[in-house]
Amino acid sequence: MFKSGFVTIIGRPNVGKSTLMNSMIGEKISIMSDKPQTTRNKIRTVYTDDEAQIVFLDTPGIHKPKNQLGEFMNTEVDSALDGMDVLIMITDEFNKVGPGDEFIIEKIKDLKTKKILIINKIDKFSQEAVIKIAQEFDKYKAFDDILPMSAIKNVGVDSLIKLIIKYLKPGPMYFPSDYITDRPERFVVSEIIREKTLLYLNEEVPHGIAVEIEEMKERKNKDLVDIRANILCEKKSHKSIIIGKDGRKIKGIGKSAREDIERLLGSQVNLQLFVKISENWRDNNYLLRSLGYDKRHDS
Repeated sequence: MFKSGFVTIIGRPNVGKSTLMNSMIGEKISIMSDKPQTTRNKIRTVYTDDEAQIVFLDTPGIHKPKNQLGEFMNTEVDSALDGMDVLIMITDEFNKVGPGDEFIIEKIKDLKTKKILIINKIDKFSQEAVIKIAQEFDKYKAFDDILPMSAIKNVGVDSLIKLIIKYLKPGPMYFPSDYITDRPERFVVSEIIREKTLLYLNEEVPHGIAVEIEEMKERKNKDLVDIRANILCEKKSHKSIIIGKDGRKIKGIGKSAREDIERLLGSQVNLQLFVKISENWRDNNYLLRSLGYDKRHDS
């Protein structure tokens, strides 16, 4: 009997939500970095096998918003909690349950759905520490299951998929079996470029960066895609950092992004990156909408 359903992944910033989702579907759709607020939109991806189809929603990390972009990100989380069949909360706390986790537990504890807690990054901690934090979370009586795992090492991923399928009800295949995301290629390409900026840049810059795809066009012979993209930043000093001495940073970002984009598209890519200053873009509703950060946007 074929099963299907919707699974929302939530947690504090930087606990490994996107890494987990990418591991489960076997493709790199959500970008990954060690910087908070890496994921800004809720991103829908699809896992399909012979038994079931699971539609995952990866959400931005829950945090106190400081601007319109932050408000949008929290709205994305709230909307992802509607109509789901299974909720996965991820934490990487290994000393005690932190205030951020307590806030999320309070938000979800009364939801009438199956809830799974993932204790992530167990490759970095002792077995005793993992057991201790599992016992701390269990005191809240908010979860049906608690599962230790390491998303980046792919440890526990198969067990999680089996557990999700166990909780799903019989249902249709919502998407074709080879379908992996409802986001257009332009969005995924912009996210890949943004990921590379996060990897290459200093701590104070990434939150103020967005990527705008100005042109994405396949040539007539179909063996080359021309992509022109703008990296938006808020300050002149940030622009200098992004470009780097003798253009080394922007070249490194471009080379690394191009390699991933070529794997995504299955063709050669001519990628041109430009850096533009757009002061206070995170509070500019018009620009936020044009970049896809819109409270009215249903992804």
